[in-house]
Amino acid sequence: MHDVIIVGGSYAGMAAALQLLRARRDVKVIDAGERRNRFAYFSHGFLGQDGVAAAEIALTARRQLEVYPTLSWVDGRAVTVSGKKDDFTVATADGQLHHGRRLLFATGLEDRLPLVAGLAERWGRAVFHCPYCHGYELDQGKIGVIATGPMSSHQAEIVSDWGPVTFLTNGAVDLDAATLQALENRNFSIEPTPIDRIEGVADVVLEDGRRLEFAGLFTAPFCVPASRLAEETGCAMEETMMGIQIGTDAAKQTSIAGISACGDTARIPHSVTLAVADGAWAGAQIHRSLLWPDA
Repeated sequence: MHDVIIVGGSYAGMAAALQLLRARRDVKVIDAGERRNRFAYFSHGFLGQDGVAAAEIALTARRQLEVYPTLSWVDGRAVTVSGKKDDFTVATADGQLHHGRRLLFATGLEDRLPLVAGLAERWGRAVFHCPYCHGYELDQGKIGVIATGPMSSHQAEIVSDWGPVTFLTNGAVDLDAATLQALENRNFSIEPTPIDRIEGVADVVLEDGRRLEFAGLFTAPFCVPASRLAEETGCAMEETMMGIQIGTDAAKQTSIAGISACGDTARIPHSVTLAVADGAWAGAQIHRSLLWPDA
C-alpha cells in the first residue's frame, strides 16, 4: 500500500512527487511516456531551463526523483481505478494492480488541432499555441494566427507583440464590427479566404492558390484530458475557454474524496512553469491530507 499513486509522470506529476518524496512518503508514479510538449524540440520561458531540450528537462527531473528511496516508477499505462480514499487500486495495461491511500491524476492534455493539411506535422515546431513559450524565437517575423473560435481574436491581439500579424479566419469565426475595428486599429491583416494547406516552414496556401509566408503560426487547439481515466472514475469535469479539464478545488482535490488532479489537465492557462507550480502545490496538499485525513 503506497501513500500516493501518481498517474502521469511529466512535469506536474514529478513536481508533486518531489514534495511527497521529500516528506519521506511512499510514492508510485505510473507514466505512459506521452508528455504534451513531446512535439517541441526546446522549452522556453521556464526559469533556469530556458532553451533546454524538453526531453532533457523531463529526464533530468526523473533522475533526480530516483535518488529518493521511497519512489517506485512504472513505465506503463493506467487503465482502471477502483476503491475509495485510503484504499485505491490502479490497474495497468499489463494486468498489474497497484494500491495507494491517495491518487493524483497528472495526465496532461490532448490538443485537438484544426483540420488543416500540414498543420499537425508542424505542431510544436512551426505551429504553436503559446507566444510566451515560442514567440521570441520568431525574431519579430510575420506571424499567422489561424482562428478556431471567438477567442482567437484575443490570441491574435496578444501575439501581435511578437511580430506583424495576419489573422486567418479560415471559416471558423465571424468578426463583429467592434472586433474587426479593434484588429484593424492594431494594423492587423485579416485574411478571410479558407486555408488549403501548410507547406515549407510555415507557408499558408489558401484555397484561391495564394501563398502567404510566415515565420511561424499560432492557433488555439481544443484541449481535453489526454486520458479519460479521471472521467471514467467519476471525477467531475468542467468546461473552460480552452476546452475540458478535471474539476478541482483550491487544494487540487477532485469531486471524489482522496483523488486529486494537477497540471494542464486540471488548470488554465497552460505552460511548463505553471504545471510545475500546480504539481508542487498538489503534492503539498496531498501530504497535508495524509497528516489530517479528516480535515
